[in-house]
Amino acid sequence: MRNLDQHTITAAVHERFANTPDARLKKILHSLVQHLHDFAREVELTEAEWMQGIEFLTATGHMSDAKRQEFILLSDTLGLSMLTVAMNQQKPAGCTEATVFGPFHVADAPQYAHGEDVANGAVGVPCLVRGSVQGLQGEPIANALIDVWQADADGKYDVQYTGQQEQRARGVLRSGADGRFHFKSIVANAYPIPDDGPVGSMLRATKRHSWRPAHLHFMIEAPGYETLVTHVFRKGDVYLDSDAVFGVRQSLVADWVQQQDGSYSLDFDFVLNPIAKSAATPVK
Repeated sequence: MRNLDQHTITAAVHERFANTPDARLKKILHSLVQHLHDFAREVELTEAEWMQGIEFLTATGHMSDAKRQEFILLSDTLGLSMLTVAMNQQKPAGCTEATVFGPFHVADAPQYAHGEDVANGAVGVPCLVRGSVQGLQGEPIANALIDVWQADADGKYDVQYTGQQEQRARGVLRSGADGRFHFKSIVANAYPIPDDGPVGSMLRATKRHSWRPAHLHFMIEAPGYETLVTHVFRKGDVYLDSDAVFGVRQSLVADWVQQQDGSYSLDFDFVLNPIAKSAATPVK
């Protein structure tokens, strides 16, 4: 097909994808092309701006590695991550709400027994975390896999420290027979997302701040229940209403209670959404 112009090229691209055997892939590509082309026409995209966008995405790729995912950070700050979560994690009333995964989860974190200190030397004020994992009908969920991680008092995750091999302020434990768990860690503090890359440049260009409210990450898995990826946010944080990645849900805000010795405690119960047994997958 020759002599395509701004009005006919979109249909031509759709035609090239017409024989895509995977129906879902075909639908996604069709919509992607349509919206990309409509976007370019709507803003009257110049060639210089197109090249600037290519360079931005290239820099985003170069900034990503095994310890940092700049594309997730970009998705987070554009609200796309939370939009995807909101569309795909619609749960019955009473279930704990999900929020963004974030770019700093690490697979195969150290395993801990109840009461042990997952901070493992991370800088921060000591905190005791207690809670339970239960089903929608209040049934305790025993042996649930609880994966936790957080930033330290300096606003950094362990993977952000150059040369540090030891994993800190993260760990994996399992709920007891009564569904309960408890572990030691450090108090959550607000921190800025990494802003030394292209995402930071975008935030500065748009006069946005890079701060996230204080929070503790949880990923909880149990056979027969949907995996929950969520945070618990610290009540009173000044960034709760302006989270850089749009992840705050009021139901996930809780008190970190100061104790007489200066340490803190956090109590939070999680309610998982049951799924059909045929769809359940075993916990690794």
